[in-house]
Amino acid sequence: MDLIHWLIVEPHWNKHSLATYEEMKSETNSSGGNWHLASAKMTIGVGNKVILSLSRNDTMRWGLVCLALLSFGGMIPVNADESKDNRCYELRIYTAAPGKLEALNKRFREHTCKLFEKHGMTNVGYWVPIDKSYERLFYILSYPSREARAKSWAEFTNDKEWLAAKEQSEKDGKLVAKAESEFLHVTDYSPAITPAVSTSPRVFELRTYTTTPGNLSALNDRFRNHTIDLFSKHGMGHFGYWVLDDDQKGAKDTLIYLLYHKSKDAAEESFKAFGGDPAWKSAKDASEKKAGGSLTTPDGVKSLFLVATDYSPTK
Repeated sequence: MDLIHWLIVEPHWNKHSLATYEEMKSETNSSGGNWHLASAKMTIGVGNKVILSLSRNDTMRWGLVCLALLSFGGMIPVNADESKDNRCYELRIYTAAPGKLEALNKRFREHTCKLFEKHGMTNVGYWVPIDKSYERLFYILSYPSREARAKSWAEFTNDKEWLAAKEQSEKDGKLVAKAESEFLHVTDYSPAITPAVSTSPRVFELRTYTTTPGNLSALNDRFRNHTIDLFSKHGMGHFGYWVLDDDQKGAKDTLIYLLYHKSKDAAEESFKAFGGDPAWKSAKDASEKKAGGSLTTPDGVKSLFLVATDYSPTK
């Protein structure tokens, strides 16, 4: 059993989301003293407990931090599984009735979000498309499990405050024309998913990949070993990466992830640089040669740019 774990929270340290001190020391030595970070910020901890946050520029101080934690925490056994994210995630997409998106947002802002929390749900983030012609609301909730989700929703839908808010808001007609839902779980290479408000504006990009038959594992391997680092290299931020639960339609061939960028224009520049990167071309060619063809279907890559709502815990 490892004695001390170092938990990289945002967004990705080389190929590891969880590493021991010895692994980090080895990586440091092999890279000439600099850890290969995909972000300007990282957080360390014992198990799930955050101990200290350091920026990339603080790497020269890591030796002292390592010695201190080894001295004071060396006798504390930690289970590596403690930091694994086993939560149930739910991506919900509401198509608003014509002209009703603002009323729908108002109901979430004033009632729905706090009632979700009341009944044990975690509000991860709420977004609407940049293209205002799409009157849709995208949001992500998380729960301890699918069973907890069922209990929370049963309580929520029978809550007198919710029933009153729903009735009042729909006096001139229903607000939601269509509701869609998918159950997800994080990939092993996803950064820790934590709602946060950025100090500078950013846009989000929801990307959905559909793989050719039998190639979801190969696609995840390519992301794990190459794509994640190359996205970071070219200025893209990682919010989360998910695959569908086994009982969901498309579970065997779907990857869903959320990036963030300074702007839509910045995203386009980043992807242009990424697409021309020799390292990406090499990784793509090697993965497709091994698979016997493209890992994604024709038109199997979908992208939608989003902005966070004013009430979203993630902005």
